[in-house]
Amino acid sequence: MACRLPTQLATPGNLHHTKAWSSTCHGGALSFRRTLAPEALVSSLSSAPSSSIALSGGSYKRPLVTCTGQTSVGAVNLAPGTPVRPTSILVVGATGTLGRQIVRRALDEGYDVRCLVRPRPAPADFLRDWGATVVNADLGKPETIPATLVGIHTVIDCATGRPEEPINTVDWEGKVALIQCAKAMGIQKFVFFSIHNCDKHPEVPLMEIKYCTEKFLQESGLNHIVIRLCGFMQGLIGQYAVSILEEKSVWGTDAPTRIAYMDTQDIARLTFIALRNENINGKLLTFAGPRAWTTQEVIALCERLAGQDANVTTVPVSILRLTRQLTRLFEWTSDVADRLAFSEVLTSDTIFSVPMAETYNLLGVDGKDIVTLEKYLQDYFTNILKKLKDLKAQSKQTDIYF
Repeated sequence: MACRLPTQLATPGNLHHTKAWSSTCHGGALSFRRTLAPEALVSSLSSAPSSSIALSGGSYKRPLVTCTGQTSVGAVNLAPGTPVRPTSILVVGATGTLGRQIVRRALDEGYDVRCLVRPRPAPADFLRDWGATVVNADLGKPETIPATLVGIHTVIDCATGRPEEPINTVDWEGKVALIQCAKAMGIQKFVFFSIHNCDKHPEVPLMEIKYCTEKFLQESGLNHIVIRLCGFMQGLIGQYAVSILEEKSVWGTDAPTRIAYMDTQDIARLTFIALRNENINGKLLTFAGPRAWTTQEVIALCERLAGQDANVTTVPVSILRLTRQLTRLFEWTSDVADRLAFSEVLTSDTIFSVPMAETYNLLGVDGKDIVTLEKYLQDYFTNILKKLKDLKAQSKQTDIYF
């Protein structure tokens, strides 16, 4: 699979210094040549062609993702204007599991928060209710991006594509456009959330795209922080906890994969500690929870806290592999195959975790303050079981009067 650099931002504007960027991404050339000039940015975005992902050699087997393109990037000459407050931040992907916690933490710490949200039938009113400003834009439409960056000091990118979208639309083309716009608009700092071990799985399109985006950001010249994540505790609620309480099937695998899940509130807290530490500029950090868990261990913990057994349906990893191969035979199912490839990694003999002692020392954080999965799920089940008990009590009280 070849990820070609989008050409949205090729501009003929003034260029004061020229710098050739080149890097290597898993053996493929990762080179970027383009000119950036803010005065020509908006007009160029509206008429630019998009990048493409294509199968090569007529085979259903995708080769390694290679992020290619020819670009030269120069220093942008930004005219003096109103100074940008260091507290002004733009959160991209603000309605997501992590993004909303980033917004809450930023507001609690006194930041002026602007949220980039795609136009939607149901507006993200909860973000406004919290005190954030909401602006409509779409990474899949690069011409909508520049206006959202006016007056912004820091961009925090939590976005990822929707399941029904081709992986490259947001996670590659959209991110490249966002980084290029940030460079052209003079953004002072850029935080990008990636995936742990993305550099070790070039056969998985989503992970390879994350790795290539890391490289692109590093070569952009922006002050930046890359944070790789292992897994969110919040995702386990819908995947396991609710299903067990509702006596529905819980889907698992027979793989020994271990994931160090982390509470997104802790991720948000550590992110802003890192953001304020100038010594972390340009660094790659990995955040992991206190312990790595297998699927079977998570289900057993939920069963114990819920006080009832789960109806577990086990899907062998071999079935996932076969399904992935079959979906690659057809063009219209190729994106399904890409996502199954990521699922296959998550269900392999892999450990998604890292020792955190060095990171805690760097951030000045006590590891004891990081929420454990046992504590997180215990709090959830305690609260939900109490609510269910109260509802039953109210129902009985109503029965007395009728």
